[in-house]
Amino acid sequence: MSQNDLFSGGDSSNELPSDSAAESIQSLRNHINEHNHKYYVLDEPSIPDAEYDRLMRELQALEDANPELITSDSPTQRVGGAPLVGFTEVQHERPMLSLDNAMNADEFAAFYQRVQDRLKTDEPLEFACEPKLDGLAISLLYVNGVLERAATRGDGQTGEDVTQNVRTIKNVPLRLQGNQTPTRIEIRGEVYMPKAGFDAYNDRARENEEKVFANPRNAAAGSLRQLDSRITAKRPLEFCAYSLGIVSDDFDMPDTHSAQLAQVQVWGVRINEEMRVVNGLEEAQTFFTQLGEKRHQLGYEIDGTVFKINSLALQETLGFVARAPRWAIAYKFPAVEELTVLQDVDFQVGRTGALTPVARLKPVHVAGVTVSNATLHNMDEIARLGVKIGDTVIVRRAGDVIPQVVAVVEERRPDDARDIVMPPACPVCESHIERVEGEAVTRCTGGLVCSAQRKEAIKHFASRKALDVEGLGDKLIDQMVAASLIDSLDDVFHLTLDDIAGLERMAEKSAQNVLNALEKSKATTLGRFIYSLGIREVGTVTAQNLANHFGFLERIMNASVDVLLDVPDVGNIVAQHLVNFFAEEHNRTVIEQLQKSGVHWDESEPVNAADDAPLAGKTAVITGTLSDMSRDDAKLALEALGVKVTGSVSAKTDFLVAGDKAGSKLTKAQNLGVRVFDEEAFKALLKTPRLD
Repeated sequence: MSQNDLFSGGDSSNELPSDSAAESIQSLRNHINEHNHKYYVLDEPSIPDAEYDRLMRELQALEDANPELITSDSPTQRVGGAPLVGFTEVQHERPMLSLDNAMNADEFAAFYQRVQDRLKTDEPLEFACEPKLDGLAISLLYVNGVLERAATRGDGQTGEDVTQNVRTIKNVPLRLQGNQTPTRIEIRGEVYMPKAGFDAYNDRARENEEKVFANPRNAAAGSLRQLDSRITAKRPLEFCAYSLGIVSDDFDMPDTHSAQLAQVQVWGVRINEEMRVVNGLEEAQTFFTQLGEKRHQLGYEIDGTVFKINSLALQETLGFVARAPRWAIAYKFPAVEELTVLQDVDFQVGRTGALTPVARLKPVHVAGVTVSNATLHNMDEIARLGVKIGDTVIVRRAGDVIPQVVAVVEERRPDDARDIVMPPACPVCESHIERVEGEAVTRCTGGLVCSAQRKEAIKHFASRKALDVEGLGDKLIDQMVAASLIDSLDDVFHLTLDDIAGLERMAEKSAQNVLNALEKSKATTLGRFIYSLGIREVGTVTAQNLANHFGFLERIMNASVDVLLDVPDVGNIVAQHLVNFFAEEHNRTVIEQLQKSGVHWDESEPVNAADDAPLAGKTAVITGTLSDMSRDDAKLALEALGVKVTGSVSAKTDFLVAGDKAGSKLTKAQNLGVRVFDEEAFKALLKTPRLD
């Protein structure tokens, strides 16, 4: 049978004679194993997922038709089987020892000196060094190249048989690659859950109101100890080898630790890509430091670096003490998790008005930093954790990530523990707070007056799509707020030349330019003004739709949810945001002050239906630079006339508005015979919206 026949995807293969079926099955297994190795070990997929799925289905069909040919190392046998009653014990033929720890540079240097003293040498020591993965130690026993048993470390002498679960891990080969393998070999390593898989799993668990894991290590351990391997099969686990246990005498293994792991990699088992061989104390310390700097960029959790004397002969000479080898040590990074007491909870208001509960903790040292505050995210997370004031909690800090409370030690809960309660109003400005149905976050509605939101509100107000105050950028606004020149939006229109010129890097001419831009921005449109208020989820399109629908700001401010739902692009959530915003008297006061400062726009009775608009159904494109208005303003003006404004020219385009330096779009429009308006003709069109 040719390979083309084998992978033809037809059903005739189910009726192959047994010899031919065996040959086809083995060929399919070889191909699938090769693709598994490239995908899960090398991270270099060579075929699309659909093609891989087709090969698996073809193999499954052949095995279903020939059940006597199914073997334990077939790729189809990774799917979890029936639940176990319990795990059976496994006696390790060679103890799975733990490692002594070095917690700082002095302790590591002391270990280095002890090794030199025992070896009676002052020559630099050669180490194989690799990340210390934060997972669960596992032993894989291969007999004649086929995975026969997987066991946990347990107490080092006795572990648990978790073969059925480990078989579901995609990057654990069920058969070692190549024909040259020992009769019996035990490959030891770590089963872990990558960060991305851990985050995705917890996100799904929260959505389904299921248990979430505190950290990837707990996730890996909990997944491997499932009695139902079908559950394990759904968990994103991976395996990485770090040493060998027993090896039968019929195979000549290399004489260094690093070379042995290189051989394991040849057999299709993943080893850590960060593994290195170093010489001497200085190189070892440099490796530890560099790995510590990049640990939070890795796709998996590590809690230190493992250093092993590379020479197996020297390992034998050094021997063991108690439950640990003398030739290896785990040089630990500062802990990322610690226990402490949650003493109180404050609610901070963010730049978007979100109220975030912040745990005030009894100070504790975590990952090299003293932590006294940690985020609790939101009230849903507090309920999920079941945390109360007074609880002993586990605090986690990883890299630059804000410390967070990840679990509660309920057995230490004091009798006087108190519930955490959301405040009735904004703790900063005392405005009402809202929590829209379907959202986890509670927000302050005082967007224009809340000092916690002041900078963001002003930056949005002055932005290009809002009032478009040229020269009033983020850094300048930061300076103005820091200098207490601005307390609310209308304050920007009361700034003086001396106020602005006195700021860093602001000469008198630049200050005057800002004042001129502020004066120019007072003449705006209703749509732009609504957008400038920064109401949640009210973007430029929604703001213009509101302006088109109501025509007058007063009508928008007094509209009910039911009335707002008649506006295109406004749903229940946006309508509720609008009602809540305008119900806040503070916000109405700021709007009144802005109008008193001279901010104005034209108001008129709305065009009630798009079909009644003068240019309804027409399509236009804007290109180039317009001298008297921005392209956003031009777009809004056209949309108010019923025109659909698109980004590309086609035969369906009714006309093109071409400003200065119009390029390829103008050329394409001319080639297609599309009508072109220069800026003067465009202004005339806006005054008399008619296409003759």
